[in-house]
Amino acid sequence: MAPETAHPTAPLNGASAAPLGQEGTGPLLRPRREGGAAAALRASAALTAPEDAAPEDVLAWLSRRADQGGFSVRPVPFAEADGWHLRADTGDLVHRSGGFFTVEGLHVRADSGEEAAEWHQPIINQPEIGVLGILAQRRGGVLRFLMQAKMEPGNRNLVQLSPTVQATRSNYTGVHGGRAVRYLEYFMGPRRGRVLADVLQSEHGSWFLRKVNRNMLVEVAPGADVPEHEDFRWVTLGALGRLLRHDNAVNMDARTVLAGAPVPEGADRALHDDTALLSWFTGERTRHRVRTRTVPLKSIPHWVREEDRIRHEAGRYFEVVTVAVEAGTREVARWCQPLLRPCGLGVTAFLLRRFGGVPHVLVHARPEGGLMDGVELAPTVQCTPANYAHLPAPPPFLDAVLAAPPERVRYAAVHSEEGGRFLHAESRYLVVEADEATAPLAEPAGYRWVSLDQLHALVRHTRYVNVQARTLLACFACGAVDL
Repeated sequence: MAPETAHPTAPLNGASAAPLGQEGTGPLLRPRREGGAAAALRASAALTAPEDAAPEDVLAWLSRRADQGGFSVRPVPFAEADGWHLRADTGDLVHRSGGFFTVEGLHVRADSGEEAAEWHQPIINQPEIGVLGILAQRRGGVLRFLMQAKMEPGNRNLVQLSPTVQATRSNYTGVHGGRAVRYLEYFMGPRRGRVLADVLQSEHGSWFLRKVNRNMLVEVAPGADVPEHEDFRWVTLGALGRLLRHDNAVNMDARTVLAGAPVPEGADRALHDDTALLSWFTGERTRHRVRTRTVPLKSIPHWVREEDRIRHEAGRYFEVVTVAVEAGTREVARWCQPLLRPCGLGVTAFLLRRFGGVPHVLVHARPEGGLMDGVELAPTVQCTPANYAHLPAPPPFLDAVLAAPPERVRYAAVHSEEGGRFLHAESRYLVVEADEATAPLAEPAGYRWVSLDQLHALVRHTRYVNVQARTLLACFACGAVDL
């Protein structure tokens, strides 16, 4: 029998390999890892200021789209939020269509075997899976990404750089009764390009109940005719890296997709081998038992409902409010919706050290009540410091991050969280180079040193790396971090 034939590259349209059609031969085989995408990403990352889409030009374009959009967001009482109401029986905040999402109560019990905690809170329950997709194309010989100037009511500056497609199931199935989602056909239905990344990922585990989105990167052929639109622009990976150094320029949904880009592999050595790392992570997921159940929103203790907000009695954590929105560039021009508004600026940071010349970051196996698997890999520090001011001690490593001298800060920028569900939710994202005194080689319980290459590999798996860590991973992938 003749040997099976290896096929050097996958077809760009993503079609399945067909049999050779000759007696005695087998199907075409492909490499398990397609190396061309990584090389194209490396070249795209090197182009930080292309003439047709320099970062300064992209920022000016975002500003113009914000000025020309006729956008407004104003707070309204629950009773005036058109389409939304508080259910008489449960107090849950729901839409009259039964779609979109609900705000419910959540009871959480978290037990690590060494300590236990129990609390109640409001939570956003949005069980449908959304699509976050970025379209890529080689234009002028360089891989570029079609990014959108998208208005989201929760963003402080309203318009930020977003994925090509950012749509919930309610959006793309037309529950809102508005315009169709542009470019959706590249990510749903028959394939029109080559898939570079495709994975289900979680969202904020403290504020969403088991919410996941499909994160996709799809490359179309260089000659494919992609329709132009004034709210979309082609940007290189290097320019995105420069933009990620600006506050509130690249939105959360774009960051989580970019984190999954198949970047070139670097060092093949790390402090912990891959099997040991996965075994530790599996052990952490086993050690932490996070049990949750939804309860009526009106029954949760320590939370107070007023005519225009639901808040914690101590003024900590977050509030639930409703807003009225006008946005001429969105699929629907006017609507009302709830938003979750945090009480303070977050701090999200990786501590970084080099072992044998290989950069490693200190990850935290962090339990959160809204995560489907209970625990995901988080940054070294992920907190809102104001929420811990009444406690005897801050979260681990927070002081090391806040006290870091400027020469040790490799990256710092303020980024918005999910602007479609959270109001002015912002965190200061940092990468801080540490030493043995601030972050010892011997990790405390719940933490592990992970090489950047290992973290890039883990993010290709569903629900391993949390959304905050993916933001920082996107900064590494796009070259925003000064290594």
